[in-house]
Amino acid sequence: MIKKLFFIVCLSISSISFAQKIEFTEYKLDNGLNVILHQDDSAPLVNVSVMYHVGGKNDMNGKTGFAHFFEHLLFEGSENIERGTFFKLVSNAGGKLNAYTSNDVTYYYEVLPSNELATGLWMESERMMHPKIDQIGVDTQRGVIKEEMKQTRDNRPYGKLWDSMLSSMFKEHNYKGGVIGNPEDLDKVTLEDVEFFFNTYYVPNNATLVVAGDIDINKTKKMVQDYFGPIKRGAEVKPYSIKETKELGLVVDTVYDANIQVPALIQAFRGPETGTKDSYALQMLCDVLAGGRSSRLIKKMVDEKKSALQVSSMNQSLEDYSLVMTFALPNMGNSLDDLKADIDEEIKALQDNLMEESEYQKLMKKYEVSSVDKMSGVENISTQLAYAYTFRKNTNTVNEELAVIRSISREDIQKVAREYLKSDSQVILYYLPKVN
Repeated sequence: MIKKLFFIVCLSISSISFAQKIEFTEYKLDNGLNVILHQDDSAPLVNVSVMYHVGGKNDMNGKTGFAHFFEHLLFEGSENIERGTFFKLVSNAGGKLNAYTSNDVTYYYEVLPSNELATGLWMESERMMHPKIDQIGVDTQRGVIKEEMKQTRDNRPYGKLWDSMLSSMFKEHNYKGGVIGNPEDLDKVTLEDVEFFFNTYYVPNNATLVVAGDIDINKTKKMVQDYFGPIKRGAEVKPYSIKETKELGLVVDTVYDANIQVPALIQAFRGPETGTKDSYALQMLCDVLAGGRSSRLIKKMVDEKKSALQVSSMNQSLEDYSLVMTFALPNMGNSLDDLKADIDEEIKALQDNLMEESEYQKLMKKYEVSSVDKMSGVENISTQLAYAYTFRKNTNTVNEELAVIRSISREDIQKVAREYLKSDSQVILYYLPKVN
């Protein structure tokens, strides 16, 4: 048993030390579509995905949730795909599909048996070339999204937390409007708005196609050209450029939610854009604070003092900024201000003192393993390749991330704690039960 365990540990260390490089072929079609191909014959599957560089931050003035609305609309069908049959076509081919809209991108994907590659390419080219955009679809999806708003936000415990935090954190950047939007804004959407949005953002020169899995590179290139080559290039898409021009300062807000009984304390700090060394260091800092049972806040507040039912911390890294957040639920007899005092104390400890070497080494091992895990499987690989090009215009950053993580020192973690987690530059959100 001991020999077997020793072998497993050595194997794990070896996999981290010699993390497999993700090989890919990348090129552009004449219409500007960026194409990334990754061959992996470990399973007879293929992932076909398209990432459009448009998200919640690109919503039109006074019409929040537009990018998310449009994502739904493009499942209506196309000139050659009957209305409402996208899911049926993929299911009949033995696959699955989905899509999502974030603050920065919209992402569609299908996972299919490798002999159904043509099906995935055809469907995504239909979506890009001539989707079914009409008043029937607009009216249908407006109703669908209003119901989604109720299920995922309005009637869900703590469902308004994220949107509340964004609106408090940002006053100029469109991150302030979130992704799903408001029902009254959905009612303003017109067919002309939809057609304008499609012609502006759903063009090949604003998209990245990733095909990963059991493929032949040369044959796939020909298929990509056949399906996507005829699509016309659109006008150049101007990158979103609005920035926050003022310091955040200290923002204290209160939000009431009729769906909760236990109040919550959220503290958030504004951080740098995704992909920077500081962004990685801030995520590591969040793990030191509340990244597991042995993390500082969980040990102190949940296990020892029993002042909190739950504590978590995360760096929500977006394209233009990040939100470094802590979230805590009080145990009976403890106030939100009691929790805040404990959290502030641990943040100050990270600012004033270097973390212990043993704590740092444990953290590094965790991140090395997670960095390797993140690049396993064609779905994960496809997503990471698409983000690398869309956000950084350098797809090979997928192979450089581990080196960046390994370069982060204890001093770097202390530096970002001091630079970004300032007591006079944060949002403090008291999220309270709504009493009639």
